[in-house]
Amino acid sequence: MAEALALIDANNFYASCEQALDPALLGKPVVVLSNNDGCVVSRSSEARQLGIGMGKPYFQIAEQLERHGVVVRSSNYALYGDMSQRLMSSLEPFVSELEVYSIDEAFVRLPRTGHGDLSDWASELRSRIRHNLGLPIAIGLASSKVLAKLANHTAKGDHRHAGVFDLTRYSNHDPWLERTPVEEVWGVGRRLSRWCHMRGIRNALQLRDMASGELKAKAGVVGLRLQLELQGVSCLPLDDSPSAKQETCVSRSFSRAVCSEQELREAVASYVSRAAEKLRRQRQRAGRLTVFARTSPFSAGFYSQAASSTLTLASNDTAVLLQAALRLVPRIYRPHKRFAKAGVLLQELQPENQLQWHLLSQLSSEDLQRREALMQSIDRLNHRYGRGTVQWAACGLQPAWMMRREQLSHAATTRLSDLPLVWAKG
Repeated sequence: MAEALALIDANNFYASCEQALDPALLGKPVVVLSNNDGCVVSRSSEARQLGIGMGKPYFQIAEQLERHGVVVRSSNYALYGDMSQRLMSSLEPFVSELEVYSIDEAFVRLPRTGHGDLSDWASELRSRIRHNLGLPIAIGLASSKVLAKLANHTAKGDHRHAGVFDLTRYSNHDPWLERTPVEEVWGVGRRLSRWCHMRGIRNALQLRDMASGELKAKAGVVGLRLQLELQGVSCLPLDDSPSAKQETCVSRSFSRAVCSEQELREAVASYVSRAAEKLRRQRQRAGRLTVFARTSPFSAGFYSQAASSTLTLASNDTAVLLQAALRLVPRIYRPHKRFAKAGVLLQELQPENQLQWHLLSQLSSEDLQRREALMQSIDRLNHRYGRGTVQWAACGLQPAWMMRREQLSHAATTRLSDLPLVWAKG
């Protein structure tokens, strides 16, 4: 039986999550801001129609947003992450293979029915996701990943398709390829786009039909695969089991400048704690740790520094990583510097079940098991009752440098205290 590839994408994901949890926002313009309420990173369709640009600094358009009655929300990553997991779980029963591509996108493979038309299947799936999760999705169907990406863009951009576009129903793809700028083709980066424009290649159709030898000389096998994908030949398989991460990084900009070493220690401790949680969820251990901090690049006297440490025994134990990281803080701190951002990078990652012991290790296997059980208990408590329920003292109690999120919505899907209350009169 013939199979089809599809790209399923949630529309305006962050803004749609806010509307799904607060029905009073439906039909209203909504924008979601980046870290520290810096700039616009998501817009509802109503906000787009008002001409609010993506990436616009909030302080520049605050008056415009208020004038138009736009609802402003700070980024609620706990909510978006949970809604993403629910979305991907809801898709799995309807497809034969699924590759989670990003927080709001998934490539899927599915069999075609006898008559080959998947419009009814796609429409039913859109209805179910909207009913169950409150999220609008767009579905682009094609014979390859690159064409599925193009079909998805058409499904979202042209209301006549009602969120579903099956490119395989058309024998001639030229009209859609011709209207797609080469820089918008999935897989074409900035340098390749510039190279194409220098040779008069301005759209996907011209890229598909250009001389393969010339493209191979520039982009190698990757370029040839891209060209074959545009021709409808599937060259990029679905990756349903992503490869293990090589590094894990946690970094944040501060809500205000950090000047004291104590505050920098608290920030580094907080980021290490978060990075250690990620490691345990990924079932990995880190063999090396790097701490870094910098001042604002827009201020005079820019300063940036990093320091690294190799662990004697790879670990995902928060206490072990904290001890190593906090020893590095004095090496990067400088008095009278106004730090704007800091972070921690965990490197030399290895699988959790492949720990390499050595003779100088001061930790017995029994001690290691006890520490692992403790970390699991802390993770379970924080997962059940909300992040920060059990916190390390080194992170501080109520640090003033924490990320600014003045318009933060409730996380009703991940925090019991945020569940909405309904009062019924008897």
